[in-house]
Amino acid sequence: MTEKDTKNHLVEEEISEDKKQQILEKFDTESKVRKFVNKKTIIFVSILAILYSLFHLYITFNPMPTLQQRAIHVAAGIALIFIIYPTTKKQNRSKVAWYDWILFIAALSSAGYLIVEYNAIVTERGGIPNKLDVAFAIMTVVLVLEAARRVTGIILPILALVFLAYPFVSHMSWIPRKMMTRQYDLGDIFGQLYLKTEGLFSTAIGASVNFIFLFILFGAFLAKSGMGKFFNDLALAIAGHKQGGPAKVAVISSGFMGSINGAAVANVVGTGAFTIPLMKRIGYSKNFSGAVEASASVGGQILPPIMGASAFVMAETTGVAYGTIALAALIPAVLYFLAVIMQVHFRAGKENLRGIPKADLPRVKEIMADRGHLLLPILVLVVLLYQNMPIGHAAFWTLVSTVVIASIRKSTRMGVKDIIEALDSGARQSLSVMVACAVVGIIIGVVSLTSFGNVMTSSIASLGGNSLFLTLFFTMIASMILGMGLPSIPAYIITATMAAPALAEFGIPILIAHMFVFYFGIFANITPPVALAAFAGAGISGGDPMRTGFVALKLAIAGFLIPYLFVYNPALLMIDTTGVAVNAREFPMAPTLDIVLITITAIIGVIALSAAVERFFITKLNVVMSIILGAGALMSIIPGSLSDIIGIGIISVIFALNFLQNKKENTNRTISA
Repeated sequence: MTEKDTKNHLVEEEISEDKKQQILEKFDTESKVRKFVNKKTIIFVSILAILYSLFHLYITFNPMPTLQQRAIHVAAGIALIFIIYPTTKKQNRSKVAWYDWILFIAALSSAGYLIVEYNAIVTERGGIPNKLDVAFAIMTVVLVLEAARRVTGIILPILALVFLAYPFVSHMSWIPRKMMTRQYDLGDIFGQLYLKTEGLFSTAIGASVNFIFLFILFGAFLAKSGMGKFFNDLALAIAGHKQGGPAKVAVISSGFMGSINGAAVANVVGTGAFTIPLMKRIGYSKNFSGAVEASASVGGQILPPIMGASAFVMAETTGVAYGTIALAALIPAVLYFLAVIMQVHFRAGKENLRGIPKADLPRVKEIMADRGHLLLPILVLVVLLYQNMPIGHAAFWTLVSTVVIASIRKSTRMGVKDIIEALDSGARQSLSVMVACAVVGIIIGVVSLTSFGNVMTSSIASLGGNSLFLTLFFTMIASMILGMGLPSIPAYIITATMAAPALAEFGIPILIAHMFVFYFGIFANITPPVALAAFAGAGISGGDPMRTGFVALKLAIAGFLIPYLFVYNPALLMIDTTGVAVNAREFPMAPTLDIVLITITAIIGVIALSAAVERFFITKLNVVMSIILGAGALMSIIPGSLSDIIGIGIISVIFALNFLQNKKENTNRTISA
């Protein structure tokens, strides 16, 4: 059987492109784009998108003044949004509405004004706004909120409006004393948002313009070279024939793709269109199939080296080196994916689900020979970053290396047309993150102006009392609420601004605090009631959205425990925090023995927890044994020599009993036969 025949055989039930688009548009608002019929409009929009990409490539080595650079990034981006995205679902998508052309011009003028008035704003007025500044500021804020509504949905703009309303009323007598501030006028508020780099053009947009855009563009180039197909085929070759193989394929391929593109819902639909039908075909339920794809796609964003570009934002936000962050994230990510794969494995054993026959699968050697070179750009990126090359420069040269390396083989080679299409696609894909970061900038601006972040921090600390565990718990809840329905990067930026500082009260170093809130901001995407990634998985599998969400939550259970583990024992992050300041940017390596011990006990605990959740190890576990095994798993995961010994002892006893039970069942079956 040729590879082409194999592929045709495996995807006979694959979801159609129309179906994928319908599901994307239902759960991913950024997919609801116009479909132009006029060729001139199509060409015009493509040229704008390509120029947007080229602008970012140019400023990588030829930066402009910070405020101007960020203003152009936002203005050109939202101008594109008004052309590409319709006002409502029911609006005619074949052409641009007349008022959207007005919004397009207004958006461009918002940056044009800052460019023309830049010197006067910085030197003559010293950042103090005049009436025209305020007018343009109000207009820009309104445009950004409308653009965000079209692309990300209503949740983020409403959140921003709530924050924006705060400085208007924060001086009033009915406001709680802890939240009261001085009175602010329009100049104070909108000057903060428009004329400074602490509002719309904050560090969030700084990260977007300096390197997030380039990594999204890098992902677009990788997609053009066939990286998605490569990961799918490689995962099939490695795990497709194993027990419950297609589900393991979904975990591996979706994890890698999720790490690169950072778009959980789009990844669920893109990869899931292939993996979910395969899972259903060998016997996995609809809900479980959709949940596996969702939990893996979301988990990809905690997987080094790229982590959906969040690692680079974290480096920018915390001042901690990228290499330190990527290394710290490695063991927790491995534990998370191990937990998902083991649940998949035990479910397959419980339901006697076999893999795909090897004869129907591609071979690892053939795949690596044909497309293995596509892994080299990622290796180039890691090497450049570990050599302390600026992140933007590293992204640029990685992108260039992708084009060069892809040309090694005809099957992956990109022609001029492919490169142009990648430039176009990358610009369009960046819009959702850009506008979300701009809206997050409104929140950051208000927090900076009013010190509301201190109120949030003290509120979380008050709820937790003097208990670290309770403070971690309430920080987790706050992070999940703030992260609901948001892309991973804006979710992280919001949680890092609002929730992470609460942990500093307990002397938790900034890296650990940010990793903690990052995890829970991410996993909000598979936590009902707003589990968008899980809902998208259900849309493909045909399962029940809410049930799929709860199954995804169960599959991701390790992701809700691991952050607590590395707070209490930072050796899991391979760092030693003894005597380290809260705002430390560098950390010594934890003792090797500590890293090895916590990793081994965590692995044993994660495997046992997966078995307890699925109530299966070698054979089925009854309810009592599952509860005892779960308790043993938690004791093994919780830091502490005594708890580790007791936990591993319990796990060993339950596993031994299950082994004997299986042996007895096999003997009885043999006698009966």
